[in-house]
Amino acid sequence: MIIIYGLKEKIQPRKVQLMEIIFACLALELGIPPKKHAIRFIGLAREDFYYPDGRTDDFTVIEINLMQGRTEFTKKRLIKMLFSELEHKLNIAPMDVEITIKEQPAHCWGFRGMTGDEATDLTYSIHR
Repeated sequence: MIIIYGLKEKIQPRKVQLMEIIFACLALELGIPPKKHAIRFIGLAREDFYYPDGRTDDFTVIEINLMQGRTEFTKKRLIKMLFSELEHKLNIAPMDVEITIKEQPAHCWGFRGMTGDEATDLTYSIHR
């Protein structure tokens, strides 16, 4: 699950592009096939979204949930790739992006009627 937070008026017109950028980065850096994760957009009203000083209305928060297994190097490259792509393709400055990777052991994931550690048919490796 990937969750994206931001001002509703900024997130709404960018949903497809945000999704495409995130899926492309996950595919390139983690080897995850496109559209393997669910993405949830949470567009907030201005009065419900207080962000740090020095940020603009483009401030966007991205939470990425993954099964544990990727190296620190791989996760750092993913974060830097996302900063770069968001700036290059959507003109969102890195200062206006906050990215959090949340990891859980495979046995804490449930999908397709099984836990993540029971899934033997993943087409990508969580150990990169």
